[in-house]
Amino acid sequence: MKAIMVVGTTSHAGKSLLVAALCRIFARRNWRVAPFKGQNMALNSYVTAAGGEIGYAQAIQAWAAGVPPWVEMNPILLKPQGDMTSQVILKGKAVGNTRAAQYYEQYFDVGWQVIKESLEFLSHEFDLLVCEGAGSPAEINLKHRDLTNMRVAKYLNARTLLVVDIDRGGAFAHVVGTLELLEPEERALIKGVIINKFRGQRSILEPGIEWLEKRTGIPVIGVIPWIDEVFPAEDSLDLLDRRSRHTQTDLNIAVIRLPRISNFTDFDPLESETTVTVRYVSPKEPLGHPDAVILPGSKTTISDLQVLRQTGMAKTIQNYLVAGGTVMGVCAGFQMLGESISDREGLEGEKGEFQGLGLLPLKTSIAPHKIARQRLVTSNYPQQGLPVAGYEIHQGRTQMLESDAINWLFDDATLGMVNNSQSIWGTYLHGIFDNGAWRRAWLNHLRQQRGLRALPTGIPNYREHREFLLDSLADTVEKHLDMKQILS
Repeated sequence: MKAIMVVGTTSHAGKSLLVAALCRIFARRNWRVAPFKGQNMALNSYVTAAGGEIGYAQAIQAWAAGVPPWVEMNPILLKPQGDMTSQVILKGKAVGNTRAAQYYEQYFDVGWQVIKESLEFLSHEFDLLVCEGAGSPAEINLKHRDLTNMRVAKYLNARTLLVVDIDRGGAFAHVVGTLELLEPEERALIKGVIINKFRGQRSILEPGIEWLEKRTGIPVIGVIPWIDEVFPAEDSLDLLDRRSRHTQTDLNIAVIRLPRISNFTDFDPLESETTVTVRYVSPKEPLGHPDAVILPGSKTTISDLQVLRQTGMAKTIQNYLVAGGTVMGVCAGFQMLGESISDREGLEGEKGEFQGLGLLPLKTSIAPHKIARQRLVTSNYPQQGLPVAGYEIHQGRTQMLESDAINWLFDDATLGMVNNSQSIWGTYLHGIFDNGAWRRAWLNHLRQQRGLRALPTGIPNYREHREFLLDSLADTVEKHLDMKQILS
């Protein structure tokens, strides 16, 4: 089948963004195109319509291609959970946990098999695959166990593009060094170099491009400018440098940046609101005086809950509530708001039963079988009757305790609750803020507390804004790529 491979000289070179852009560019040319990443390590994930879990970046790329996300687009997902251990997800289903040292022995052969099966399946459904590598293809200590980069490119005989982040500095050395460390048959597949995140004048860069093409014999087929749009990051380290794109806002929302924060893509729709500033706050940092505090998802709920206690952030949140603040917990954050969390088998780390924050009447037990499914429900709060779509990803089983102080958030009582004063919210529903009317209704609740006028709630869901971002991304990338070289 026809396939293009995109690899990078380093992590964060822009591979995911470029694959999304190429998927949209080819889809607009009426190609039936799909993304593919054989193995991904990420804590941001998405649940497909069939209930399979894949990396969120591959879901974005599928939407860019105009097709629904399938597990075959990311057949191996590794979700780090501390202590050099990751949960292994094959074709959308969790199959176990493994330490880094044992992963090669336990999962390499079966992993390569599911990759080949997925490629075979996709080859019958699509005209073209745009494949993404991971990290660098030239990690000489890892190449024997690399399932993602040149092993896939060689298997598909895929024309391969090498992307380098020039904003890091040392771009020419990164390109030359990467090519030097590839095997001859791997290097022969590299058909073009793309310089990404360029901020300067192209004329100043030209002598370097001429030298690089002469030195390597490989054309530079694109110089992509710095793209300032906010797209989902795969690594929580990206949150350290994230700043609000809005200078003057009405509301300030603090998201606690847990050590194993997951699915922080939940809050991209909040960042798209021009009246809202979203701050990611470490448990060790001062909380300040936000209009709302959000406890996000986590891959290690108990461990991150203990960090909140050890740093004093748990007490700070409790004091913030007493002073009139608003707190929301999503998934693991929802569990933390309860009375206790138990993990009797040590599935996520430490065994035992641990005290929660005691803010909602619920108890959670970590179970072996993961719940992963899409949901469509109707809201009871903050406004009754709104359709709300999202997805669940959790291993916790939560028992809601009887209380006159709480109300069910949706028509399905298992998905969340809110207290009578609407100061404490909790839900299992990822993607809740993607729902435009519900998001605005919740923000209007915060605005009312500040004496601010309500915003209109008759707005599209976030997916329409995402479509605009993907079109803008494709327009920018296409303008600065030599598409004739790629199409040929």
